[in-house]
Amino acid sequence: MDVIALTKDLIRFNTINPPGNEEGTAKYIGSILSDQGFSIDFPEYDKGRPHVVATKGLSQDLAPIVLTGHLDVVPLGAKKWKMDPLEPIVIGDKLYGRGATDMKSGVAAMIVSAIESFDNIAPKGGIKLVFTVNEELGCKGAQHLFENGYDIGSASAILVGEPTSNRPYIAHKGGLYLTARTEGVTAHSSMPELGDNAIFKAARAITKVEKMQFETKKDSILGFPTINVGRIEGGLNLNSVPDKAEFTIDVRSTTKLRNKEALQQLSNILGKEVKLEKMVDLSAISTPQEHPFVQLVAKICKVDFENELEPKSAPFLTDASVLTPWMNNAPTVILGPGETQMAHQTDEFCYVDKIQEAVSLYKAIIIENSKRNS
Repeated sequence: MDVIALTKDLIRFNTINPPGNEEGTAKYIGSILSDQGFSIDFPEYDKGRPHVVATKGLSQDLAPIVLTGHLDVVPLGAKKWKMDPLEPIVIGDKLYGRGATDMKSGVAAMIVSAIESFDNIAPKGGIKLVFTVNEELGCKGAQHLFENGYDIGSASAILVGEPTSNRPYIAHKGGLYLTARTEGVTAHSSMPELGDNAIFKAARAITKVEKMQFETKKDSILGFPTINVGRIEGGLNLNSVPDKAEFTIDVRSTTKLRNKEALQQLSNILGKEVKLEKMVDLSAISTPQEHPFVQLVAKICKVDFENELEPKSAPFLTDASVLTPWMNNAPTVILGPGETQMAHQTDEFCYVDKIQEAVSLYKAIIIENSKRNS
């Protein structure tokens, strides 16, 4: 199967989220895999938004290797594209189109490698492909699958096909996204003493956030957690004391500071003036570099994790935040052909040779992981 042609086919499906509309892509992938002997399931996130869970060669004695990616892509943005973002085109050594990097190239490479891994000796434990919907808005598709009791099964190892230029990452920070609200009493701005200014309360809180340092130890791979305020709004007009204000807080957590603890520390500092509401609550994931699966992947990808300059963690969130703890904390590596810096960009592209290389890497990992577990 031509992985470049398959990537093009996937890009042509408009899965911009919102609204997503991943059904056409899911059914197309399901048809391809079904024809190759995979069992297919389409658990629904919402009407017209099914996930794809495909399995082949499963065993009662050994858990499968899991390859996972998402089917949705982000909006096109305000800047005009030089080419049709939904009509993929190869120019020189690059394949252009929305999702070329994030992450339809990774999905295509996983499909082809999974199929071709059964050409000779079937990998022990088999293969499970999990392609999710509604990932871009905070891994909500995978979270919904978990919360609704889907039987995802176990994994011997997990590969996440997010864009890494085919360099393996063994960790990423968690994400705790919060809406912070303050309330006051409105009054005419010429008599502010009669009111209670909600924006002043928000400003005081934001100053505390700016100066905040979480009480935690440094994570050996992920470093220290971070915190940021990304949006603020409040008030009705210029000549009124505002009675409402809100702003967003983005905490990137580590394995040394879980989201629950981060939220408690933040609540203690902000006090009762600020009401916090969770929007996204995703855990950090990290697999020790000494783990045999990590060592196996490092050898195949020709990286040296003993080198302190070698990057080990991804700068973004992935569905592993949900899938890894759900699958008994199976060793997890983030590895995909896309270019990290091209994710969500205008004129998004992926190098053609990286997509082809990803197929070879995934196949080698599948086969060698099978040997490791035999």
